[in-house]
Amino acid sequence: MSGERIVLRHMAVWALAVDSLTKSPIVILKEVGGEKTLPIWIGILEAISIASELQGVKFLRPTTHDLLKNILELIDAKVNNVEICDLKNNTYYALINIAHYGEGITIDARPSDAIALSLRMNAPIFVLEQVINKSKQIDLEMEPEDKSEQGKKWQEILEKMDPKDFGNT
Repeated sequence: MSGERIVLRHMAVWALAVDSLTKSPIVILKEVGGEKTLPIWIGILEAISIASELQGVKFLRPTTHDLLKNILELIDAKVNNVEICDLKNNTYYALINIAHYGEGITIDARPSDAIALSLRMNAPIFVLEQVINKSKQIDLEMEPEDKSEQGKKWQEILEKMDPKDFGNT
């Protein structure tokens, strides 16, 4: 054992943004009560899932993350928390920690899916400090109106979407 102390930082979704170079969505986590940040590049469908939950948008049919939430609730499982636990070769790794009839279950997941599920299940998000240290820190000096501009962009994307885009079956 290396003797390295394991420190988990409690984080929350601070913003959704778009990378100006790649045009890829980024979810930005910010430490609760602190200044540490973690930008994670994600797919468009996961960004829409996160944005729709943050904005309170409901689709006619359940999305994949809604379906998983429904199944977990049906079998009396609880998401205790999610952990962003590693960063290797520019790929983040996450774990979903579930309690089911007193048993602890840990499931490997993409961070974007873990975050989308945590929002639906009101479960805290934790990030291993070593992951934060490996990642690129971002400048949170963005003015609140800049943050709301990003929110407006996501709101526009969601408003332009038709629930039929996700199918009726």
